[in-house]
Amino acid sequence: MEDTPKVFKQEVAIGRAARRPLCYYGDDFTGSTDVLESLFQAGLKKTVLFLEPPTPKLLQEQFQDVDCFGVAGVGRSLTPEEMERELRPLFMTLKAAGAAVVHYKICSTFDSSPGTGSIGKAAEIGRDVFGGRYIPLLVGVPYLGRYTLFGNHFAAGGAGGTVHRLDRHPTMSKHPVTPMAESDLRKHLAQQTALKTALLDIKALDGSYADVRERLETVIRQEQPDLLLFDVLDEQRLEAAGRMIWEEAAEHDGLFVIGSSGVEYALGAVWRKNAGTSDAAAESRRLRVEASQAGPLLVVSGSCSPITEAQIGHALQAGFAGIRVPMEDLLSPETREAAKIALQQEAQQWLAGGRSVIVYSATGPNDESIGRLREVLSARGIRSEDSSRLLGHALGELTRELVRQLGISRVLIAGGDTSGYVTRELGVYALECISILDPGGPLCRAYANEPSFDGLELVLKGGQVGGVDFFERVAGYRYKG
Repeated sequence: MEDTPKVFKQEVAIGRAARRPLCYYGDDFTGSTDVLESLFQAGLKKTVLFLEPPTPKLLQEQFQDVDCFGVAGVGRSLTPEEMERELRPLFMTLKAAGAAVVHYKICSTFDSSPGTGSIGKAAEIGRDVFGGRYIPLLVGVPYLGRYTLFGNHFAAGGAGGTVHRLDRHPTMSKHPVTPMAESDLRKHLAQQTALKTALLDIKALDGSYADVRERLETVIRQEQPDLLLFDVLDEQRLEAAGRMIWEEAAEHDGLFVIGSSGVEYALGAVWRKNAGTSDAAAESRRLRVEASQAGPLLVVSGSCSPITEAQIGHALQAGFAGIRVPMEDLLSPETREAAKIALQQEAQQWLAGGRSVIVYSATGPNDESIGRLREVLSARGIRSEDSSRLLGHALGELTRELVRQLGISRVLIAGGDTSGYVTRELGVYALECISILDPGGPLCRAYANEPSFDGLELVLKGGQVGGVDFFERVAGYRYKG
């Protein structure tokens, strides 16, 4: 591992002084920590995720030894107009940071629609700010059970990790905000932007690297695309895509890329090969945990995924205490304060007695509370899309008070949007990956101005992440520093 930073310095001298290999913006919070995990496995000395764009002074004085950094956002929940206001200045900031690759990180299930979290809108802004021959689009992540074949996307989900075409996926086809009705990512993207998307398909990625690279250039020359989608089936093709992306960045003085954490896994494979670092060494970094009696765990869930549903049920059977969030009472001015106090007191009672607690808004996608909440929001003239913000704020206040009063050392937050809102309520301004428990579920150390939250260990879990016993595993492991 010690060789890796030296190799980066040689490889990243792209048209100017040596630069960081990568910086990124995550369009949801748990997805942003997913990138931390992949860069951690790639062997980078230190990668930090900021909740707001870092100032040059902060990077220079406190995070001088950072190889890569990211900025966590909520782009996945924004309208195109809101994305324009948020992303354009942020992209300019990332461009000024001078990284070799600037990555707009999206969910590996391509969560987006023309009106919410439009990846097409992000591509338009990125094309305008960064230019370049084309924008690489890489979504597949074999490590997470995500595959792209002939432009159609597939994802594991449900019992036994069965792989489904995205428009038939048990979660994504029924997503409450961005349901996936089309598995061909080119057609799905065409509903969001007039930018042209070409494909380097699975057959074009076969054979020698020289042949693959020649096919890439043929596609670019003949189709002149704005975006180029890479098929991904296995680690070999993922690495080939990473090599082409890295070479494009080197040849054209930097590159803007859109994709899942597959981008980092692809680049990481290239970086490890350049550094002569084995995959076994990367695996040894992943397993820096050991069983322990870590004390009670606070789980805060705003997810309605069936995977999270199974995890909640398994943890309750294992002895966790479950507390349903009374969202209707929390939204009413007449009952809000009493509901907050009652919720906090019940959670505090269990935690103070040494019992792990799950505070949840819904048990799963078929929970009746979801429909009732939408009715309450509609009656109050509030968009259903705003439910994540309202829920996140309420859960953030609860988490803040419980951690402050009880000195809790580890919190698991389930749900991408929920994670973003809760960490902001805690005053966390940066996160660093310190270990990995399950794919997509890294254990992070928080940086915060308030001592109660500085050093807090956080696991930020997306709805599709983790095995059925994930909550118990988080509760029973500690970091071996």
